[in-house]
Amino acid sequence: MLMRTDPFRELDRLAQQLMGSGTGTWSRPSAMAMDAYREGDEYVVAFDLPGVSPEAIDIDVERNMLTVRAERRPVTKADDVQMELSERPLGVFSRQIVLADTLDTEHIKADYDAGVLTLRIPIAERAKPRKITVSGESTRKEISG
Repeated sequence: MLMRTDPFRELDRLAQQLMGSGTGTWSRPSAMAMDAYREGDEYVVAFDLPGVSPEAIDIDVERNMLTVRAERRPVTKADDVQMELSERPLGVFSRQIVLADTLDTEHIKADYDAGVLTLRIPIAERAKPRKITVSGESTRKEISG
């Protein structure tokens, strides 16, 4: 499984370290943290999305490109609220993964629990190891002459 990376991710991380950790209005949301591993006959990909409601998560698969988008919205929408400190990044987060041809993209399962989105992607039947039986004649025919 290959992953597409954001070329500006390291630059953003460095800029956030130099200018503070996302305080103020200049704060581009960083890419969502992710773990990926194989468990039996499927790949598991887990994304950290704390504070995101399940309705704000969008998962698309086009050919072998998996795209996960999530939006973290402000907690309060009241007009009389004056924000004193805002360090949690808001906005749209996105991550793309190039999936191998050996994965079954038709049967991806998605679960969201405790701020973690977990995708389970089965390995396609055609990619699983299988035994090939060899057939042949068990008796030898004799030629009469």
